[in-house]
Amino acid sequence: MIWCCASRNDGFPVRQSDGLVRWRAVKKTRRLASRRSLIAVLLFLGVACAHAQPIVIGSKKFTESYVLGEIAKHTLNDAGISAEHRQGMGGTIILWQALQGAQIDAYPEYTGTIAQEVLKTDRVLSLNEIRDALTKFGVGITEPLGFNNTYALVMRRSEAQRLGLRTISDLRNHPELKFGLTHEFLDRHDGWQPLRARYGLPQQNVIGIDHALGYSALASGSIDVKDAYSTDAKIGEYDLVTLEDDLQFFPRYDAVFLYRLALPAPAIAALRKLQGALDEKRMIRLNAEAERTKNYTRAANLFFEGDRASTIAPGETFFHKLKRWTLRHLELAGISLVLSVIVGVPLGILASRGGTIGQAILGFAGVMQTIPSLALLALLVPLPFFGISVRTAITALFLYGLLPIVRNTATGLQDIPRALRESAIALGLRPMARLWQIYLPMASRSILAGIKTSAVINIGTATLAALIGAGGLGEPILSGLNLNDHATILQGAIPAALLALLVQWLFDLLDRVVIPKGLRL
Repeated sequence: MIWCCASRNDGFPVRQSDGLVRWRAVKKTRRLASRRSLIAVLLFLGVACAHAQPIVIGSKKFTESYVLGEIAKHTLNDAGISAEHRQGMGGTIILWQALQGAQIDAYPEYTGTIAQEVLKTDRVLSLNEIRDALTKFGVGITEPLGFNNTYALVMRRSEAQRLGLRTISDLRNHPELKFGLTHEFLDRHDGWQPLRARYGLPQQNVIGIDHALGYSALASGSIDVKDAYSTDAKIGEYDLVTLEDDLQFFPRYDAVFLYRLALPAPAIAALRKLQGALDEKRMIRLNAEAERTKNYTRAANLFFEGDRASTIAPGETFFHKLKRWTLRHLELAGISLVLSVIVGVPLGILASRGGTIGQAILGFAGVMQTIPSLALLALLVPLPFFGISVRTAITALFLYGLLPIVRNTATGLQDIPRALRESAIALGLRPMARLWQIYLPMASRSILAGIKTSAVINIGTATLAALIGAGGLGEPILSGLNLNDHATILQGAIPAALLALLVQWLFDLLDRVVIPKGLRL
């Protein structure tokens, strides 16, 4: 028999047979092979999961952005890539933050807006300069889609002819005119304040108004001048005149798509197929179709007419959309309410004891309730953990629903008669036993009333979650506001109201189960 030597841990040699050596070598080889197989399987699953995740397209809250988002979605689907479109997520900064935070993968934007609002420069940048600057953020840009959608100031044609207004400079002679400008335009670096300074405009009567509602206000004579996009279909529909930008204040706003550079190459290639595919007349036609039919998908489908290689998916039925909106709405309101109860009731118990801690708790809950819900959403979006996501909406709703629960819990406990408290102590019950067996049951009616109030508030406030792409019954409401279509608004408003009534009825039933019989009204 052949022997070999191997070292032990203590440094002394130990004999091993060559068979044992071979057996250990085989075992080691098999172990390495198993590890490699496991790594390969994990890599495969990781790649498969990555491909299974749909590409998320975002859009701003105006018609053209909705339509371009739908076109991008269809283009990706035609290339065999799963994609979804989150409609009307807000303005430039929200979409840009969502792109950087990987909450969305691409969205339509304009070169002038990128330079002024994203890169914060007043200098006219070439496309290559923009591309180089965006690369530092991990963001890519397509070539222009083929049209320039610049900002413009518009008026009723009859009013412009009556006053002899042809250019923006002509507005200097009419300080009495009332301006209705979109909220984003009021704060942009290429918006109202710099425009006013450049032209020396004297107008003081300036209000903020939604883009779509501004057209109705202009038509009714509530305002005289508004900001518009040069490809808006409503300019022709309402017989408006565009005032000439005689001092060349507005830069070019060539439409492009911004996308994350981490996207798969096929997805980027699909988006680049849209380069140079749309001129201004065609874009105006698509915008007009969207506003005529109240259907962004149908308008986007016009882009693919005559393209045999494209596969246009049928539109989603109303009942399927209603089901999707309602389930997401219930998810947002339900999870946030549960969190409010879990946190709010203990905080209310602490607040019922009074003192500095009690005042601090009620003060915090009061401040959260005082902040407008839209502002609370906007404050959470830039924070690292939140961004444009469902958890941001749930967190905002949770904070917004705290006050009724905390206050009613504290009030219900404080209103328990002193004699009853002294009797509980005299019975020798421990503090926790007194709380669970006597105090909380006695305060249950007040606590449940606070939870009911919080639930109804959450049902209504959850409609704002659509502003950051979280979905829910706010989707048709925002879309209807954009299209100035009351029927579309009611598609979200009526179900939300019915949900609030249903929640109220369910809590009335819950009163009979939770509240002790002797305390029921």
